Amino acid sequence: MENRKDHWEQVYSTKQPNEVSWTQDIPRTSLAFIHSFDLPKTSRIIDIGGGDSKLVDHLLDEGYENVAVLDISEQALQRAKSRLGDRANKVEWIVSDITKFSPVKSYDVWHDRATFHFLTTVEEIKAYLTIARKAVKSYMALGTFSDAGPKKCSGLDIHQYSESELQKTLETGFEKLKCITEDHITPFDTKQNFLFCSFKAKS
Repeated sequence: MENRKDHWEQVYSTKQPNEVSWTQDIPRTSLAFIHSFDLPKTSRIIDIGGGDSKLVDHLLDEGYENVAVLDISEQALQRAKSRLGDRANKVEWIVSDITKFSPVKSYDVWHDRATFHFLTTVEEIKAYLTIARKAVKSYMALGTFSDAGPKKCSGLDIHQYSESELQKTLETGFEKLKCITEDHITPFDTKQNFLFCSFKAKS
């Protein structure tokens, strides 16, 4: 198969937001988890695999001042920048495969909705967690397909998680705070069951 970066550049070059399953006009659950951490607007927030998600729009609307968006697809980030216009200058944009990311700073909030579950090998998961333990200063909000969710996304295999498995996977470095499951309604009116959990970095 084509490599991961080529896959996502192709997706974001050929499909509009209403043609991909993950689109959300208002990422309510992500915002609720970020609000639950009760951090100042100067806190550093990074959105892992943010693509052209509108989470960054809402964070800027709410006055957050230090937002970064990381994605493997340069095309995805370019679409987000175009949508934001001049406000894009307030955001740090990072083009990187998350398993090869070399953070130069720490983050108060690490948000990831639906990147982690694309990592399906022990090596990829280990690389992600090693980077996260280095980069996360305070909190993580992580969304994956649940064990009642899809087994594929965008033509790729994913790793489903139960609450207990996700907690165990992250137990070295992170303490679980809260988990919920919910159905995401796609632009084509289908349901995808997600598991969202918040974690606190262990000192």
